Amino acid sequence: MSQSPHPRGIRGWLVAAAALVCLLVTARLGWWQLDRADQKQALQTAVQAQAAAQPWDNAAWRVALQATDHVDAAAQAGAALLHHPVLLRGRWLAQQQVFLDNRQMQGRPGFFVITPLLLEGGGAVAVQRGWVPRNFQDRTLLPAITTPTGPVVVQGRVAPPPSALYQLGSDAPEAGPAQIRQNLDLAAYALTTGLDLPPWSVLQTDAAADGLLRDWPQPDSGVAKHYGYAAQWFGLSALVALLYFWFQILRPRRRTHEHAHDPVS
Repeated sequence: MSQSPHPRGIRGWLVAAAALVCLLVTARLGWWQLDRADQKQALQTAVQAQAAAQPWDNAAWRVALQATDHVDAAAQAGAALLHHPVLLRGRWLAQQQVFLDNRQMQGRPGFFVITPLLLEGGGAVAVQRGWVPRNFQDRTLLPAITTPTGPVVVQGRVAPPPSALYQLGSDAPEAGPAQIRQNLDLAAYALTTGLDLPPWSVLQTDAAADGLLRDWPQPDSGVAKHYGYAAQWFGLSALVALLYFWFQILRPRRRTHEHAHDPVS
């Protein structure tokens, strides 16, 4: 009469297979995070090189925008523009100014001030001019912003549109462009104002002589985050290997050794 395989042996193989799968999966995820870190590091290097380039004037800015019209992928078009320094001449359109609410800088709540710049030679661009505190006694009171009426030169860098915050409903279009808003859709804003605005903005970086705070965060590709994730996955791989070695190899051997030297057994 044949005997069936020992159940302890079958269980041992199942535990070994499960540990191996966990080890391979966690190690693969760790290497994937390292690969993502390498990609982000290359992106960060490109951003730094972009930021160190010669600033675009009005003519170079228009040429750069025209060049992106022939790029199929929006991400590739943005990579050719984002973070590049600019030095643009034009006039502020203060009547089209927008105050984005619930924005923080240096840990304080207030407004981001967005003002269109009508460029010399044609075209316009939405400029994120800086931050200003709000009036907490009268939350509908707009702060006084110093906005020159004559020609200005704006130093800054190309940036994505202002980041969107979660909101219930939408901003009322009938209220007009010069208002307190939660978010700003550049395409809709261009239609409302009748301005020819590109899908990117300019983050103003020159000295704040207008009372606005411009302590913008530096571009961060998130390389450290991926290294942290990789360390977690590799740590989990090591933990799986350690637990398997202890419970399936070392501990059973110690028990066998103890039983072998037990005089009672």
